[in-house]
Amino acid sequence: KSKGCIVCTMRSTSAVPQQILVRPRQPSALEDKLATFSVVGRPSCENAGSSAASSTAWLVGEYRRIRRQQRIRKGAERTLYVLLGLVAVCFLGVRTGYSRMSNYFPRAKPAEVYIPASLDEVSQRRLTLNLGGGNCLWQPPVFDVPETIDFHKTVIAGFPSGDKRMIFVQMEALTGWPAKDEWDFKFLGLSNHPFIKANYPHHEGVWGWGDNADQVVMMVRNIRKSMVEYHDILWDIGYAKTWEEATINLQQLYSNAPPLSDFLLWRDERVLDECYWYSWFIDYYMEGGLMRDIFTHKITTPHHWNMLMMPTVYTRYELEYDRVVGDATVTPSYDPMCATVTDGCAPAAVISAEKLREHDVGATETAAIANVLHNDDRMGQYVIDSSTWDCVWDELIVKKRGLKTVYDRPGFTENDYNFSEEMLETMIQELDYIITKYSGPDWNTKSTAIRLVQLISEHKTLVETELAEVVTGRRKLSDKDFLGPKARARKNVMNADTKDYSKYFYDLEKELAEKKEIRKMARAARIHKRQQGRIDKRNEVRGKTKPLPQNDPKDSPDKAKSDPGTIDEWREYLST
Repeated sequence: KSKGCIVCTMRSTSAVPQQILVRPRQPSALEDKLATFSVVGRPSCENAGSSAASSTAWLVGEYRRIRRQQRIRKGAERTLYVLLGLVAVCFLGVRTGYSRMSNYFPRAKPAEVYIPASLDEVSQRRLTLNLGGGNCLWQPPVFDVPETIDFHKTVIAGFPSGDKRMIFVQMEALTGWPAKDEWDFKFLGLSNHPFIKANYPHHEGVWGWGDNADQVVMMVRNIRKSMVEYHDILWDIGYAKTWEEATINLQQLYSNAPPLSDFLLWRDERVLDECYWYSWFIDYYMEGGLMRDIFTHKITTPHHWNMLMMPTVYTRYELEYDRVVGDATVTPSYDPMCATVTDGCAPAAVISAEKLREHDVGATETAAIANVLHNDDRMGQYVIDSSTWDCVWDELIVKKRGLKTVYDRPGFTENDYNFSEEMLETMIQELDYIITKYSGPDWNTKSTAIRLVQLISEHKTLVETELAEVVTGRRKLSDKDFLGPKARARKNVMNADTKDYSKYFYDLEKELAEKKEIRKMARAARIHKRQQGRIDKRNEVRGKTKPLPQNDPKDSPDKAKSDPGTIDEWREYLST
């Protein structure tokens, strides 16, 4: 028994935990357990046998558990290495197989980027990429145009309707160079932009680009659709009266459809007059800037022309041809601005943005635009290769790359708007005038006149179809629609019990408009008087200011209060 106790004591003291604890490395988990057992678990002589057996079993279990964790970790590492090896083998196999297959199947031609030879590395720009084989990739144009490049510059002229954007977006994609609006030239200054968007000589335009133009391309759109989009653009920019107001609202273009009520108000006030502006605009460019009256299309004088260029200053009554020109002999005169265009105002081509939208002939219209730019090598050298022209059309029209256009506007379609019988008849009248004139012997040999007559004839057919729908009642006009004398008389026959007050309200509206004009002039006169007073005071000159128009002292007090003077009196005052 004493011997067993000695053995037990020796076994308990034979472990060397002190030596393990002083090793430079960290002890393992098993060593920690052994050290704990050697210090704490000293068995007594009475239970030495049972303690030794349980301690041994515990140590064996701990050892097996630690070894199991080690095997699991090593197994995970081996699996990871195997997976990485399989991935590498697959990658090499795919590459080897592809290289072998290339011996049996011809490789695609490498993509080539077309860059005009005239461009050095400094002036290379982002243009539509020619990927070879008729493929391309649209890129936006560069907007910082170097002043050192000599471009052959093009004016894109057209009646206000939004489709000029369709044309210059094509030019930008074909060349990589940007367009600029006529009003931006006017207020931001001249620049070297090769494409100029213009409404001039329409009252919505201005000749702001000076003498920086070489040729003109005229855009022609359906007269009826032009009236709709003309108003919608005005609505987009908040019916802006200044360049600053229009610029602020420029991001709203083509974002929403205006309320139908807003269009109806504008339509009833403007459409009949704008029909004459439409045909007059075409005459201006086709005849190279020949001065004509808007409403009679007669050749007019420079004096009358200058009055027509200020439609917000004069009323239509004051602009009447017989009132200004009368029976005087008129010598044909041309707008001097056209002399600043190298090739004159006569268009080098007539383009239809509506044709651009048609999938069967749209690419042909793109080719026509590109060919116009090839008229001079100063711009032709920048036009992308002709093999990609179809692709350029597809990128812009089908895939709708680039700027938003009139065809991106949501909401109402142009056919949702109604025009009265009188409006449609006026449209047809002006279209007949254009067709008759430019299909005559003086014009029918010119390619631009032939194209113009072709387009206008198609437009006339569409307007005639709508007129037939209105006359037969298939297209219903509501009481809110504009009703001219004929339509109103017919409606009154159908409603015989309803008295016609149209003449009364017409006269009343005319009277209110005249009074409003007089109030405006009176306000301008008061401002003028204050300014003149300051000048007189500064120069110590008294009593030289012309008195404001006054009422006759013999008039009654009530009339003196209500009659602020006539329009002619105020104009005479302001002119002095």
